[in-house]
Amino acid sequence: MQLSSETNPIGNSFTELQSVDSTNNYALAKVHEGMAYHGDCFFARQQTQGKGQRGKTWVTEASLNILLSIVLKPQFLGVFQQFQLSACVAVAVHQFFSKYAGDDTKIKWPNDLYWKDRKAGGVLIENVISSRQSAVGSWQWAAVGIGININQTKFPNDLPNPVSLKQITANNYDVVQLAKDLCALINNSYDQLKDEDFSIILDQYNKFLYKKNEVVKLKKDNRIFETIIKGVNHSGQLATQHAVEKDFDFGEVEWIL
Repeated sequence: MQLSSETNPIGNSFTELQSVDSTNNYALAKVHEGMAYHGDCFFARQQTQGKGQRGKTWVTEASLNILLSIVLKPQFLGVFQQFQLSACVAVAVHQFFSKYAGDDTKIKWPNDLYWKDRKAGGVLIENVISSRQSAVGSWQWAAVGIGININQTKFPNDLPNPVSLKQITANNYDVVQLAKDLCALINNSYDQLKDEDFSIILDQYNKFLYKKNEVVKLKKDNRIFETIIKGVNHSGQLATQHAVEKDFDFGEVEWIL
């Protein structure tokens, strides 16, 4: 029987897995089997088919990085408020990484983790939306997948700009302990999302936004253009300004770095 309570602390149940295809796949399987509980965390030492945004893969060496999925039951949010959860997690991930890597840590819209101009991690949230007539559009479950480069120092040549915490600090880390620390920070941020105005989280998100107030290149369809990043609004749209102000939805434009 699934617990409907959202009061279970995130990370209170922390399962270590040796190898899975994808921690998000594993977490969602638990949901569909009726064996998932809000706050469950699944950490894998190895992923054979790790997933990134927009169908990309997430390739890492075994036992060197954070590969984590968290099961949440965000029923206090509407389906149209998915960005609020995304921002909540991104702010916590930033807080976690910047503790070690410093002020060059940024949130790249929508929820990638960057250090200077290099990618240190990312977040992929997959959802279960109720299709029952009595609960049309009800957001039942979220599997929050998080990958962060920790101790890895060699990456595939086809990755354009990876970086790890070890490369930044020259230190080795206990990846399991760091994953548990990250769960605690996400729990705090999630509680804030439930109990307070989302504007507080959004302010933090924009404070650490990658390339804010800088000229960047974006690609829309086959057109590459320059624009200034102004921030991200409550709906999760990227606000830009060139000749005119323009907001973009996730997936509408790509970064050209």
